[in-house]
Amino acid sequence: MAQISFENVSKTYPGGKAAALVNFNLNIKDGEFIVLVGPSGCGKTTALRMIAGLEDISGGTLRINDTVANEQAPRDRDIAMVFQSYALYPHLTVAENIAFGLKVRGIKTDVIAKKVRETADLLELTEFLDRKPARLSGGQRQRVAMGRALVRSPNAFLMDEPLSNLDARLRGQMRAEISRLQRMTAVTTVYVTHDQVEAMTMGDRVAVMNKGTIQQLDTPRRLYDKPANMFVASFIGSPPINFMEAAVVSHDGGPAVSCGDFLLPLGISGARLSPRIGGKVILGIRPEHLKVAPQSRSTGVLSAETSFVEDLGATLLLHMSGHGIAIGHANMVEDERDLMKTAPKLKALIDSSHRISRGDAIALTVDPSLVLFFDPETGVTL
Repeated sequence: MAQISFENVSKTYPGGKAAALVNFNLNIKDGEFIVLVGPSGCGKTTALRMIAGLEDISGGTLRINDTVANEQAPRDRDIAMVFQSYALYPHLTVAENIAFGLKVRGIKTDVIAKKVRETADLLELTEFLDRKPARLSGGQRQRVAMGRALVRSPNAFLMDEPLSNLDARLRGQMRAEISRLQRMTAVTTVYVTHDQVEAMTMGDRVAVMNKGTIQQLDTPRRLYDKPANMFVASFIGSPPINFMEAAVVSHDGGPAVSCGDFLLPLGISGARLSPRIGGKVILGIRPEHLKVAPQSRSTGVLSAETSFVEDLGATLLLHMSGHGIAIGHANMVEDERDLMKTAPKLKALIDSSHRISRGDAIALTVDPSLVLFFDPETGVTL
């Protein structure tokens, strides 16, 4: 197995306006499943290709099992890669595709046959061994691509958005399948995706990347509960988080935040912030944390008007307009400041037992302990 570490690694492409990676530091533990996630152009695929030896390193050091790998040839790294496009040989059968990497290494025929059978059993491909890729479904082709990597028993797996060509149902199945195989084999795995659902459901740790740097490296749960900044908060979570500009005011002898008609006292047990009266703050409220409030409440209530309702079955996703409310998402912005320049919309994910239609006025409330607070100048979590 492999331990992989990046030490102040940088990458600049010839003629590039900005560096693809900037002082990139990451230590991947032996046997760990780590996910690199972020918007297009954040550097995640560049980092993966560096591990594979397919990308030159402009500066810094890459180590694989304590060996400096900057100049090491790809074939000497004992690393298997699974691509987005499957990259199967259409003229070969499933068995021949799985065995191909072993054949070129001169492994004995009887050993290859045994390994192919074992891998096919593990991936439930035994009945398809004589078929060619054209006669397989997308999910089966992806399993063949994984089998070709798995049969080699490599030091590490590298996966570059392997599920992006599958439909939603198959993606869910393959997420579980890849996670199961990784835990069974305990092979160090680096998985690249732009899909935060894949990142949250598969990785032991997740590195959220933007502009060639890691914004936060943590477990999925901590990324959701305690994001380091507005970028991470906006990228992790679906539907994306709501951001609201607010002023810190005095209310009943204690601090509160005021945003239009919305007043949230912070003296309530569980609130995370002790701000300076008169200052500014950005609130982060996840759609699933907003609840329909009794009309009789006067404080801690956010009034809005529903402009569109998505009926998702068990839940309703409400699109609303409110006072001083803006929402942004990491995929649509350049930096944290731009998150506050998008259309004044608010989203809430509520139980479908509520009967709400377009144009309805609605009152919402939130547990203060679930509200996130950000510095309006830096975007850093307070």
